Amino acid sequence: MTLLSHDRYCDEITLQVDELRSLLTSGADLSRTVPTCPDWTLEKLVRHMGGALRWAEALVRTRAQENIPRKEIPLAQGPEEQGDAAALDAWLAETGQMVVDALREAGPDTKVWTWAGLLDSGFWARRMTHEITIHRADAALTVGRPYEVAADVAADAVDEWLQIVEFIQRARAKQDARELGGPGRSIHLHATDGDPELHAEWVIEFTEDGVVWRRGHEKATVVLRGPLTSVLLAFYNRLPLDSPGLEVLGERELLEFWLEWATF
Repeated sequence: MTLLSHDRYCDEITLQVDELRSLLTSGADLSRTVPTCPDWTLEKLVRHMGGALRWAEALVRTRAQENIPRKEIPLAQGPEEQGDAAALDAWLAETGQMVVDALREAGPDTKVWTWAGLLDSGFWARRMTHEITIHRADAALTVGRPYEVAADVAADAVDEWLQIVEFIQRARAKQDARELGGPGRSIHLHATDGDPELHAEWVIEFTEDGVVWRRGHEKATVVLRGPLTSVLLAFYNRLPLDSPGLEVLGERELLEFWLEWATF
């Protein structure tokens, strides 16, 4: 596994902000329920995403060594008026520029508080890239627009999600992984498109010590196959497993239980 460059993450945040803004300016109904996050409307989704970006920006810009509550960050909740797409768009545009400027100025190695023990600004560049990559998919699914993401970003998003699972598993100090069926069981994710040099295949094993994973092509208890973008979204619970182009081979119940368990 190789991380993308810091500049690549910054470029992708800019791109994803622009793509999300394009949904706002296309006349989308801000009150529409987000099917993948049914407690949210489209407007609430955008405000959540912009708030996350402003939080990361404040942490990086101030070189914070402890958490900054979001309620202390100016405009973290978005514009005061509800239902104003133009105001929401302007706020999101400003937000995206702010966070990318802060990340570029800091570079990847500046010491900054994070919640995952990786105390540098590079963590936030990567985390915000994938946060908006997935939430932009939520927005696209809400308004019925097509969604694609660059293959290197999609593959890195799977890597990062598996690393988050590992971190949460350690932090909880529980034996949650054993509930997944015990040692000797495994999941294989197999992207059927893209550059073979990307090695977009993963093996997730359940051991006595918890979940471990690696890139690779191996037999497994259950296999999820399909285009990389679809595999990514299914693995994030954004697409049903029976969506067109996806194929599940083996013990589907194990994959379903993983998708229920690995949600934070």
